[in-house]
Amino acid sequence: MHPRQRPRFVLAGLLCAAASIAAQTPTVPQAQTIAPHIHLVSGVFAPGRQPDGNSVLLRGSGGWIVVDTGRHAEHSAQILDFVQAQGGAVAAVVNSHWHLDHVGGNARMRAAHPDLRVYASAAIEQALGGWLANYRKQLEAMLANPDIGEQDKAGFRGDMALIDLGPGLQPDVTISSTRNWTLAGRRVRIGLETDAVTAGDVWLLDKKSGVLAAGDLVTLPVPFFDTACPARWSAALARLEELPFTKLIPGHGPVLDREQFAQYRVAFDGLLACAASDRPAAECADGWLANAGQWVPASDHQRVRGMLDYYFEQHLRAPEAQRGRFCPR
Repeated sequence: MHPRQRPRFVLAGLLCAAASIAAQTPTVPQAQTIAPHIHLVSGVFAPGRQPDGNSVLLRGSGGWIVVDTGRHAEHSAQILDFVQAQGGAVAAVVNSHWHLDHVGGNARMRAAHPDLRVYASAAIEQALGGWLANYRKQLEAMLANPDIGEQDKAGFRGDMALIDLGPGLQPDVTISSTRNWTLAGRRVRIGLETDAVTAGDVWLLDKKSGVLAAGDLVTLPVPFFDTACPARWSAALARLEELPFTKLIPGHGPVLDREQFAQYRVAFDGLLACAASDRPAAECADGWLANAGQWVPASDHQRVRGMLDYYFEQHLRAPEAQRGRFCPR
């Protein structure tokens, strides 16, 4: 697979592709105001480089809540610089899930604001002993590959360093159910979905504004199936639609209103239905682009098709044991 099409969680077979293209350091966008006292630091997903997830910053009377902290230092720096410019301290970090592009900046947040508390599900503990441990072994092996460029290897070392934080990635407060919280003086509802995108996916609904930070329960330009149970993910999306949100901030991609989220669900469920049929994968990609095309520029269609090809081969149409490996048994 061409590296411009590779998924954000690089597996051993895909890492070899890194040699054919230099990783690109993208321009980091400025923070966007979504509602009063709520801001978005958009993640960047540049070709040839692992991404950062979106980060949502909510200001309360007792400081700031940061939902997801990204992966790269420049993303974390943008969060910290914005908070410093606005005044106040980060009081709480909420991690939507354990993927490195959402928890990678936690240590940087802690270093700058030692009194903050991290809220997340317990799923990262299992990931550290399983998926992330295996990913680290793959990265370590690829460092010995002479065909891999030094810029790409620097990225691999960065991910290895994050995994090596081990217990430092685990939450101070475990989210084990859906309920109301007061964080930094702000009333929010935090929910938990299990065995959807990961073993534990957390969302946050700000009660005053109706802004919903959904994490990777919603992702663009495609759904990221790396650690997902697709059927349970679909059911989780149905439950999200029942929430009284006005704007939804995905883990990756632009802000959606309710009508747009409904269209995202049409695209998502259509993709799963096509994957379960005998239609060619290319036709399924056509369907996804037809349904979700408003969020995928034409310049990105080739990469999206490549990513969907990978997900069909490795997940959606893999042998049954492999296809359901992240679903509860």
